[in-house]
Amino acid sequence: MSTANVTKDSWGALVLGGVATLVFGVAAVFWPGLTLLTLLYLFSAYVLVSGIVNILAGLAIMEAVEAWFLTVALGAFELGVGVYMLRHPHVAFKTFVLLIGFVLIARGIIEVVDAFYSARASARAKTMTYVSGLAALVVGIVVLFAKASQGVTFVWLLGLYAIVVGTMHIAALSGGARK
Repeated sequence: MSTANVTKDSWGALVLGGVATLVFGVAAVFWPGLTLLTLLYLFSAYVLVSGIVNILAGLAIMEAVEAWFLTVALGAFELGVGVYMLRHPHVAFKTFVLLIGFVLIARGIIEVVDAFYSARASARAKTMTYVSGLAALVVGIVVLFAKASQGVTFVWLLGLYAIVVGTMHIAALSGGARK
């Protein structure tokens, strides 16, 4: 979920989502012997946590935000992708890359739309949500069109994205984005 539509009920869940994003990014960047299977499990765990957080946060903001269903839909999509990847850990690399790219693109679109329609959000929260959404869109598109031979670049790009966005979400939430 974006940081633009944070309520007191959803704040804790969103901090958890930011921490999960940050932990995934650090593991992806600083784990030199990371295998594809380990990355798949890490990303699956991250997407499962993110999906649950988005569903809970979306339901918590139901009465305060008109576009709450987008957050719930993103959460359901992430949850589905996470379950699929855990149940099929030996998917082809191309399938794994497609799933990651589609998750990031969906997240980016929903965060940008969410920030655009957030009438009650602070300018800081909206800006961070726009930046986070645009980063997800760009990284998702780059991941989809990257060559399979760029495996290390793929992992680093994904990890750096997660570190930056996780840090931004935690900073936005702790810096007064709460309503």
